[in-house]
Amino acid sequence: MAATHNAQSQQQADLQKQLWSIANDLRGNMDASEFRNYILGLIFYRFLSDRVQNYANSLLDNDDLTFAQAYADEDMQNDLKEEITRTIGFFIEPKFLFDTLIEAIKAGNFDIEQLQTAVNEVQNSTIGHESEDDFRGLFEDMDLTSSRLASTVARRGELMAKVMLNLADIPFSDDDMQIDVLGDAYEYLIGQFAASAGKKAGEFYTPQQISKLLSRLVTLGRDEVRRVYDPAMGSGSLLLRVGDYAKVAEYYGQELNGTTYNLARMNMLMHGIRYTQFDMKQGDTLEDDHFPDETFDAVVANPPYSANWNPDGKLDDERFRKYGKAAPKSKADFAFVEHMLYHLKGDGRMAVVLPHGVLFRGAAEGKIRQYMIENDNVLDAVIGLPANLFYGTSIPTIVLLFKKNRSNTDVFFIDASSDFEKGKNQNNITDDQVNKIVTTYEKRVDVEKYAHQASFDEIKENEFNLNIPRYVDTFEEEPPVDVDKLSEEMKKTNDQISQLEADFKGMLADLVSPDADAQQQLTKLKELFK
Repeated sequence: MAATHNAQSQQQADLQKQLWSIANDLRGNMDASEFRNYILGLIFYRFLSDRVQNYANSLLDNDDLTFAQAYADEDMQNDLKEEITRTIGFFIEPKFLFDTLIEAIKAGNFDIEQLQTAVNEVQNSTIGHESEDDFRGLFEDMDLTSSRLASTVARRGELMAKVMLNLADIPFSDDDMQIDVLGDAYEYLIGQFAASAGKKAGEFYTPQQISKLLSRLVTLGRDEVRRVYDPAMGSGSLLLRVGDYAKVAEYYGQELNGTTYNLARMNMLMHGIRYTQFDMKQGDTLEDDHFPDETFDAVVANPPYSANWNPDGKLDDERFRKYGKAAPKSKADFAFVEHMLYHLKGDGRMAVVLPHGVLFRGAAEGKIRQYMIENDNVLDAVIGLPANLFYGTSIPTIVLLFKKNRSNTDVFFIDASSDFEKGKNQNNITDDQVNKIVTTYEKRVDVEKYAHQASFDEIKENEFNLNIPRYVDTFEEEPPVDVDKLSEEMKKTNDQISQLEADFKGMLADLVSPDADAQQQLTKLKELFK
């Protein structure tokens, strides 16, 4: 087991080194978010190409023909194209396969127009098919005509050729590989670029350990979750993580940022989720809900913290009406919670990461918080997380866990704010610390200085303020001070200082004495400064 883990770690390190080398080739005048689009776009194109080639080879297994030979046969061409497109949702001609383009590069016959045509043909192949919407605009952020990539067409072609050759050296499908090369490459690049791109990057990337925590909480005790939804899905990593802990039939998500929306769709396909299994939309979730009549078995999110939104007229919206107050225009946190609860099935579970302020802020937020606890009885747990876990912000955050149709009225509090590994740029919570949170939540019993099951009356006494220190006492008493002992130690220290001052004055007197031996003076000085 240890040998396997070591092999995985080494393979991941080698992969990351190769990927970062490619990133350095592309830096030029672009910032991290721009060259990310080219690397991830080309990784995705290679993935699509491999999918077509592998499926075509399986179809032709008994025909003793290569994909190129079969496609050159007019009698087989249409059938091949139709079967591949129907099954995997898209098609790439043999002449546009990634491997074919690599051969052209090595032969000196490559230009960037070939790559542009190849990328365009992927989307064109889906027109009129069920997969058309899922592939539309997937490569629009990989602008091969951009002067920021390089100043001339020839230079752009050379640069893309260099990147493609480097990608070709990565053994995506080597039988000896003990890691998910494609998935690991994807997560590493998104993570690296999130770290280097500053605050905005945090809007689309949820650290892996936080995704694990939320996913485990919403799948606890379940082997299957039919439909999972993320209203602020970013790159889709949180949705995919739910599928690591339970069998998911369908994935749903919405994302405002166009580039990130494309990443999420790529991410689904690259992790083996068929285009028929996911439905993802671009748009402002709070302004334009693309799933107005849908409910989901699990709802997860790491929405933008304290975002601006327009609350005008929102109390006419079914998602927000019953609370009587709209979330403040400068703090949309509870608007996201209300939206998520609206889409949660009666027996579903929901976990969301939010800033601490939602626990105690008053005015409209206080009224909404009280309604959720007192009227709807949907808040099941509050979990305090350490500070500096997320890219772009150092603030401590919390996880709120919701369930509908609860038989109990208490709220379970966990203070995990002190459990973390300190990192260079971000702190991290380990698998053991995630296990501790999940196990504690599952047992739902008090743990001194860590967890407390608060009754409804207790919460009401606190006027529905959920600030964790009100419920979990983590205060550590200082040991009593022995005043007499401290006084004696201070007296000894003062005596030592007085003695040293006297010795020093005596040595100075000897140094200025004309009769003093130089060697003796030197010896005394050494003694003084030992």
